[in-house]
Amino acid sequence: MATAQRALALSDSWHLNHMGLGYIYLYQQQYDQALAEMERAIAIAPTEAWSYAALAEVLSRIGRTEDALEAAAQALRLKSFIADEHLAGIGSVYAVAGRYEEAVAPLKQYLSRYPNILPAHLTLAVIYSELGQAAEAQAEVAEVLRLNPKFSLEVHKQRVPIKDPIMLEQHITALRKAGLK
Repeated sequence: MATAQRALALSDSWHLNHMGLGYIYLYQQQYDQALAEMERAIAIAPTEAWSYAALAEVLSRIGRTEDALEAAAQALRLKSFIADEHLAGIGSVYAVAGRYEEAVAPLKQYLSRYPNILPAHLTLAVIYSELGQAAEAQAEVAEVLRLNPKFSLEVHKQRVPIKDPIMLEQHITALRKAGLK
């Protein structure tokens, strides 16, 4: 938090500083502050895909699914200055919205470039679990455990930024069904 605030003090006009702070707020489950920072990032960089993907991710985590899908669609229309970085957020938004088939392609494309990103593998495990594709879900669980051999659903449940308790429980149930403990 201190580093993100220092970065903003150095440059309040760089969208990535606001996105970084927004993600910190999101994972601290300070949803209003996270949303405000992502909206500020878009105000600064309205043509940057990653800004819209980050906003979509926050919106989806607070239960504003339709707004999240609109922001995700905008992200897909734009280019990101870091190749494919925005696709993890897009996949996550589609997954939270229950649009599992649409979530797979952006997540797989993201993982083809960034194969060691645990949250993307967790999201795919949820998706495959929900789609009844046990083998694919178990393959993602294997990746999760390769990246974090001490992974715990109990710890994950405390940390994952999903505001709605029903959605959170559905997420945990899908991961448990996929084989995580």
